[in-house]
Amino acid sequence: QVRLVESGGGSVQAGGSLRLTCTSSGRAFTMAWFRQAPGKDREFVASIRWSGGDTFYADSVKGRFTISGDSAKSTLYLQMNSLKPEDTANYLCVEDHYDGQGWTGWGQGTQVIVFS
Repeated sequence: QVRLVESGGGSVQAGGSLRLTCTSSGRAFTMAWFRQAPGKDREFVASIRWSGGDTFYADSVKGRFTISGDSAKSTLYLQMNSLKPEDTANYLCVEDHYDGQGWTGWGQGTQVIVFS
């Protein structure tokens, strides 16, 4: 069973930056970050397709967040700049093996708190 571990969360003042890291025990075709704020539905943040390096972002984070990583090391990053209080959430990384299972590897996530 693939295991993903997120790290790098914390508390930061609005306008600040954080860098999240995710390490996977497996190999996938694409990886992504999702987030879930208290009382809200889980939402997509960004994804990267290792072959070709295509990236996709939610409109709410475009221009502020950058997804990157090292496919050989199955490591994923999320550089978050110009953070806003509405970015406060638990951030989770997942991967897709293109096997019909969709996003897998939901873990504990890493908490990000942005205060004004």
